[in-house]
Amino acid sequence: MDFSKKGLSCEDAKNIDMVNYLSSIGIEPIKIRGNDFWYLSPLRNEATPSFKINRKLNRWYDHGTGKGGNLIDFAIAWHSCTVGDLLQILNGNFTGTEKQVWHTPTAAEKAAPRISVSTVKDLQSTELLNYLRERGILLQIAAAYCQEVDYLFENKKYYAIGFKNDKGGYELRNRYFKGSCSPKGVTTLKNGSKTLLVFEGFIDFLSYLVITQKMDIPLQDYLILNSLAFFEQSVPLMLGYDTVRLFLDNDPAGQNCSLYARSLDERFQDESSMYQNYQDLNNFLMRKPMS
Repeated sequence: MDFSKKGLSCEDAKNIDMVNYLSSIGIEPIKIRGNDFWYLSPLRNEATPSFKINRKLNRWYDHGTGKGGNLIDFAIAWHSCTVGDLLQILNGNFTGTEKQVWHTPTAAEKAAPRISVSTVKDLQSTELLNYLRERGILLQIAAAYCQEVDYLFENKKYYAIGFKNDKGGYELRNRYFKGSCSPKGVTTLKNGSKTLLVFEGFIDFLSYLVITQKMDIPLQDYLILNSLAFFEQSVPLMLGYDTVRLFLDNDPAGQNCSLYARSLDERFQDESSMYQNYQDLNNFLMRKPMS
């Protein structure tokens, strides 16, 4: 979403979704537990994630320092700037494509543990297959787009469902972990269609395929963002299509993206009414209404 409007206020800045903001500056969660997103602290060096964002409250807390607050509190520490400087940064630069000039990683940040892929193979783990079943995803559909990825984190071995992006990195999911390995990017699946379907994540994409599997729908092109932080920079790609159908989450971040897109061009269509009482397409598939 474009936050580069003139006159962004402190209140506007505080309301920016912190998970999307961190993603836009290259910081991704190590694990997710409900509304809690856990990170290796961006403000110091650590080996165990202790920096938490509660997405419902849109607040952060660093357990290692005992400090926390809203987006402004974090961002002025990250950029080492004043509130006034931060608002200028957000007004002029918050596009998700210029993050490399905002902050030079410290030696401690460069030394922070990273996820590294060791093996990629066909899906076979009983635990992962059961997880897909519980999410309502048919195994034959998942097998066509996903693989089983063994990876290392802090010299420990783990495995997850892997969904490859266009840059060669993977989105990683299992029952206990939601994350990714570098490089981070979108996934495009092209079938020569003039219609593009856009999803936030691959579980929603797979859910759509399950929901529509028995419908007589011609092949279409797909864009899986893998993070809403890639939405705005993907707009030129989207505008290469006659119709763009948006299947984004029914939360403020997703709906604001849909509103923004529809303000740009009439080719954008918000399809979230299909699952209006649900958080996302997968919850709709699983029939888990929003509380």
